[in-house]
Formats: sequence, structure tokens, C-alpha cells
Amino acid sequence: MITIQALRDFGADVDAGLARCLNKEDFYLKMVNLGLADERFESLKGILKSKDYDAAFEAVHALKGVIANLALTPISEPIEKMTELLRARTDTDYSDLCKEITDQRNKLLSL
Repeated sequence: MITIQALRDFGADVDAGLARCLNKEDFYLKMVNLGLADERFESLKGILKSKDYDAAFEAVHALKGVIANLALTPISEPIEKMTELLRARTDTDYSDLCKEITDQRNKLLSL
């Protein structure tokens, strides 16, 4: 179960995330769980594989908004890198960034 302390140990900026949730821990934790359940995490790899960079940018940019607002730093950092590469429509191998995002999300989901 994800707790405030587990999020701190994970490297999230819990104080910033809580501030955005009116300092209500139960609301913040609910939003964290909803954010981690976002279906775009699952679809991103396939979108990138098809090289539909416009759709990939839309998906990762939406994830960036959710995850950054929750201050889940270990996930938001690679998402932000990917967002900027896709904003520039960079044709590159995104597999390392996808793996980092997935690994960090799975680490958090396992708490």
C-alpha cells in the first residue's frame, strides 16, 4: 500500500504534491493511485513503436501534467525528457526512457 512515507522514500516531493491537494493526505494518495493507473502508461510504448510522434507527444505530455503535479519526481524526470524530445519530433530510440518510466512506475506500484 502506498503511504506518505513510502512516497518520500521513493523520492517524491510529497510536500509539493500535498500542497497541490490542499494538504489532504487521503486525497493526495487517491490522486497518486489514479495517476499511476492512467492508461497512457500502457499505450505509450506501442504509440512510440509506430512512430506516431504526435500521438506519443499528446500521451506523454498528459502524463507529464499528472505525474509532475503529484510531484512523483523519479517518474516525472524521464517523462519530462521524453516530452521535450517528442516536442521537437526527435526520431530516436525511446526504449531506454520507456523502460525507466515503466521501472519507476512499477517500483511505486509495488509499495
